Amino acid sequence: MTAIDGLFDLQVNGFAGVDFNDETITADAMDHALAAMRACGVSHCLPTLITAPADVLATRLAALDEAVVGSRFRGMVPGFHLEGPFLNPAPGYAGCHPAEAMVAPDAGLLDRLCAITRRPVLLVTLAPELPGALALIRHAVGRGIVVALGHTAADRPTIEAAAEAGATLSTHLGNALPQPQPKFDNPLMAQLAEDRLTAMFIADGIHVPPHALRAMIRAKRDAILVTDATAAAAVPPGRYRFAATTIERDAEGRVHETGSPRLAGSALTLDTAVRNIVIWAIAPLPTALRYARDNPRAVLQAALAAHDITLLSGQS
Repeated sequence: MTAIDGLFDLQVNGFAGVDFNDETITADAMDHALAAMRACGVSHCLPTLITAPADVLATRLAALDEAVVGSRFRGMVPGFHLEGPFLNPAPGYAGCHPAEAMVAPDAGLLDRLCAITRRPVLLVTLAPELPGALALIRHAVGRGIVVALGHTAADRPTIEAAAEAGATLSTHLGNALPQPQPKFDNPLMAQLAEDRLTAMFIADGIHVPPHALRAMIRAKRDAILVTDATAAAAVPPGRYRFAATTIERDAEGRVHETGSPRLAGSALTLDTAVRNIVIWAIAPLPTALRYARDNPRAVLQAALAAHDITLLSGQS
């Protein structure tokens, strides 16, 4: 297979032993993580913070921004992805996020978080069924933030209303869903059927089996590949930190909370995700590259323009 480069990861929580949710993260640590991502073909990314109490989230975001600004690879990071805290706290939907820290959508809180950083928040994942979610979607889009749906129990009318309000993405579609679900009336089917939503997928064969991923990509007609990577990516099996928890990468590359079977991000690299799409006969290489290179840029185009951001080579 030819060399894979120029990739853009919209959801990455850490890499190469570095946790982007670490309140003590440094520019040197960011250099290490971003250099390792570059070696996997990634030219740009949105470091992702998961749910935490508002004051903790603010501290983490400020530390991450400082580390990025001080990194020699700062041009790789046009902005950040907030995955929470506006998510559904019910068991199964919350995933590995701390349910007790989840809150109702709050434009004031979002604005306060956005005011902390020099690099902007470009993407927010939320659950549209929460009170105030539709208003927050409109508010976020109005200030140049892309909104994705995730960790959600929303029904079809709510998904449609969220798309009407301006949501354009689904975060790691097929995951953060408790079992069992109704056969047809469930958040997965509702998002697959909503053509205004582009879906992000974790193509590691663990989060979504290859045959199911093939069917979902066909249903969406297009896709975005993300890693949802943690500090356990591009490192040997073992234990690593992820926000306030300890995670474990096993020999098969599965990442879970220590002492629990529950998945906690991934050990996937984005070039591997592209190769998997080809190996599993889901799409040929040019299409797989579009999923990881062109489509992420397309969905961020308006947000980048709103913040007057030009994607640079990665070292400025």
